[in-house]
Amino acid sequence: MAIVLGAIADDFTGATDLANNLVRAGMRCVQAIGVPAAEADIGDVDAVVVALKSRSCPAGEAVTESLAALEWLQARGTRQIFFKYCSTFDSTDAGNIGPVADALLERLGSAQTVMVPAFPANHRTVYQGHLFVGDRLLNESGMEHHPLNPMTDADLVRFLSRQTPHAVGLAPRSVLARGADATRDHLRALSEQGVRHVICDTLDERDLEVLAEALVDYPLVTGGSGLGQALPEQYRRRGWLDEVSEPGRLSPAAGSALVLSGSCSRATLGQVDHFLGRHPGVALNPLALAAGESHLAEALAFAREQLADGGPVLVYASADPQRVKEAQAALGVERAGEQVEQAMGQLARTLVDEGVGRLVVAGGETSGAVVSALGVRQLRIGGQIDPGVPWTQAPWPGREAPLSLALKSGNFGAEDFFTRAFTVLEELTAGEGSA
Repeated sequence: MAIVLGAIADDFTGATDLANNLVRAGMRCVQAIGVPAAEADIGDVDAVVVALKSRSCPAGEAVTESLAALEWLQARGTRQIFFKYCSTFDSTDAGNIGPVADALLERLGSAQTVMVPAFPANHRTVYQGHLFVGDRLLNESGMEHHPLNPMTDADLVRFLSRQTPHAVGLAPRSVLARGADATRDHLRALSEQGVRHVICDTLDERDLEVLAEALVDYPLVTGGSGLGQALPEQYRRRGWLDEVSEPGRLSPAAGSALVLSGSCSRATLGQVDHFLGRHPGVALNPLALAAGESHLAEALAFAREQLADGGPVLVYASADPQRVKEAQAALGVERAGEQVEQAMGQLARTLVDEGVGRLVVAGGETSGAVVSALGVRQLRIGGQIDPGVPWTQAPWPGREAPLSLALKSGNFGAEDFFTRAFTVLEELTAGEGSA
């Protein structure tokens, strides 16, 4: 059976976020780390999410990687392509959302796509083309301080227009409220006017259902993972999906428990504080990492000591915006980030080789570095910890039990996420809620 949905995600945690919603909606899903080899065996699945690290790289590089993923998915007869980016539209005036969407449309020979970043379950909504996080406009939500993609304009029509030479339009809530047929008619009228990209208002789950029905025949859709939870029902109505019990079933987990956190989002900072009130942790400082190997060696020794006592233990580089700016001023933005990513990747590889079997990672860039260091190429998607964040598993050489991984976007998860994740894993692998 052909792949029904093939997604191209611009970061690792975003890929996992989408895959999580697809599994929850009844699709068997694998997440590929990078473009798979031509001969890769993905098993019997309905959806494949190709996780790239293309959110913050030069636009040309993001386009090249995304087109390579598209080619792999097309070769497997994929029915619909989904370009996945963050529900806070993380990008800059140079891209990469607009350039990648343009390139995918051109390769597919399609005249129009939609932009549906909203994820109401995680309090991301769009109204009159403006993106809200909770009750705050995007540029007042804390995202204006993002170290790589500061989001200073909540008007997505205006913002996306700076990334693409093509016309950008709006599908307002007033149209969605009239249903899928009215939404299709509106999109068709915009296309006849030469509008290539359409920002879609979305306030709740009903809006996502209307959009999914209106868009099921689009060769390319784009957005956050909210749309991903609504599309599978439309596929079932078309007869493209078989009914599967427990699509997110995982194998029993084993090994010690480790948390690695590189995100500096408000949500993650709260999660770090909550964890440290109950379990041990050690902080990484980019300036100390740049000064020599001793700082990382001390963190590794601390983690080993705590893991020997059973864990879980946290190693974190998460810090408030002022400390991040100080490190970036001293080292440069790129080098400061590289110091943390390299350290997290080295810690993950060393400690997993020494027996860590349950690993939580916070932050998209950190997750990418960790997965790359581990050499993981494919993840089976399991049950959800919090909206947007599932447990996943990958085979690990020399072990009967797979490596269990949770890759968390910085903005996602409740305050107790780090402490609760391991309890949820026990429930999922015991068969008490893995769907």
